[in-house]
Amino acid sequence: RKHARDTAIEILSTVGLEHRLHHYPEQLSGGERQRVAIARALINRPRVVLADEPTGNLDENNAEIIETLLLDTVKHYDATLVLVTHDVEFAKKTDTQFRIHEGKLYSL
Repeated sequence: RKHARDTAIEILSTVGLEHRLHHYPEQLSGGERQRVAIARALINRPRVVLADEPTGNLDENNAEIIETLLLDTVKHYDATLVLVTHDVEFAKKTDTQFRIHEGKLYSL
């Protein structure tokens, strides 16, 4: 049990939320909730992280924070990120991009 708590605190610290450990979801901003989602995705150290429009509901400032955090965090944990986004600038920050057009997948 102590190990699980220590791991949770480590992950929350990685996403900058260690100070929100005892807060409920309704007490968090949209950007903080996205950071919690990233922490939850990484808690078991997966090899692949799936992110579907992780910045879609955020203002520009929080979107930039989440983009950087997500890219840096998956790199830190040596995970592969599979990202679905309409944000071309966000997609350009990744190593490999694909586009779906008329039901076909194209490498960019």
